[in-house]
Amino acid sequence: MTKIFIIFLAITILSGCGNGNKENSTTSEQKSDSTNVINVTLPDRKAFQDTIDGKMTDVYILKNKNGMTAAVTNYGGRLVGFWVPDKNGKMTDVVVGLGSVQEYVTSTEPYFGATIGRYGNRIANGKFSLDGKEYTLFKNNGPNTLHGGKKGFQYVVWDANQPNDSTLELHYLSKDMEEGFPGNLDVRVTYSLTGNNELKFDYIATTDKKTVVNLTNHAFFNLNGEGSGTINNHVLQINADQYTPVDSTLIPTGKNETVQGTPFDFKNPTAIGARINDTANIQLKNGAGYDHNFVLNGTGLKQAAIVTGDRSGIVMAINTQEPGLQFYGGNFMKSKNTFKGGAKDDFRTAFCLETQHFPDSPNQPGFPSTVLEPGKTYQTTSVYQFSVKK
Repeated sequence: MTKIFIIFLAITILSGCGNGNKENSTTSEQKSDSTNVINVTLPDRKAFQDTIDGKMTDVYILKNKNGMTAAVTNYGGRLVGFWVPDKNGKMTDVVVGLGSVQEYVTSTEPYFGATIGRYGNRIANGKFSLDGKEYTLFKNNGPNTLHGGKKGFQYVVWDANQPNDSTLELHYLSKDMEEGFPGNLDVRVTYSLTGNNELKFDYIATTDKKTVVNLTNHAFFNLNGEGSGTINNHVLQINADQYTPVDSTLIPTGKNETVQGTPFDFKNPTAIGARINDTANIQLKNGAGYDHNFVLNGTGLKQAAIVTGDRSGIVMAINTQEPGLQFYGGNFMKSKNTFKGGAKDDFRTAFCLETQHFPDSPNQPGFPSTVLEPGKTYQTTSVYQFSVKK
């Protein structure tokens, strides 16, 4: 009996040593504590290392002290994935993304996770004027210009610098008349993860000619996790008494209207899909659902919105210095792209909440100005903070 026990003990020890020497995959990270083991499957770095327009692309991993993890590629300044703990402590990827840089190049959805510029949202008829001079842009959204034109910032390779584990600095010089916009626009965007479980975006830009600028990030969120199905049961609250109605091409009419008594009233927490099928509402018809700018209450750095994943319990609170918030409910997702986890980008399986100035502001004198002059600095911050509701 003693001999059998000794043999058993030896096998157990050898087995344990074997597990201890097994190396983790290059695409995985583990964090162990006394209660659980957390696995985060990161993008394959080799799939993001390429040369585009003569510049090298890569993917960068950011982490904070609590284990929150973000993956960002300098191709388009894109948030590829973002892992936060759900109500059970399970790390959940709340940002949908693709598995390689070439998939972003060929995707039918150009804006997954991208830094948007020079001008986020739409400019009517691809035109605007400054000091009596008219500038003509590329029309890439019906009769209008959307998110910077044919080759907006989502398609450029940014210069990247990672000074520490929780920060990534991106830089891009947009040359004078690129996509029809005047001025050499020098842009810096900093991604950072804070100890308060915040994903923070800091934008800074300067120009040598009078121009217009409106920068944002176009992350597509599903707080139940990438590929987990509809976002219509997420509960959304937006701190806005008004929104900007749009015409059939999604250009604002120029007059802000109250959300009171409409499907756009998210002043109290409401399921995203609760009123989305209100066929009598012309605005929902124009946007094929929600694709509208909300006029945020307050000034300075203020709370814009709170969203809760109905199954995960993950809560995302957005604070911003921007006057507007574009809420897009995934109305044009058509199952044509495959996410990094293997699921398709099915109809309304992700949503966007883009902090911004209003659409078509260069042609709307009643909207907050997006004009940037030489000697002045465009500077704005938006913060996405994560917690759980158990």
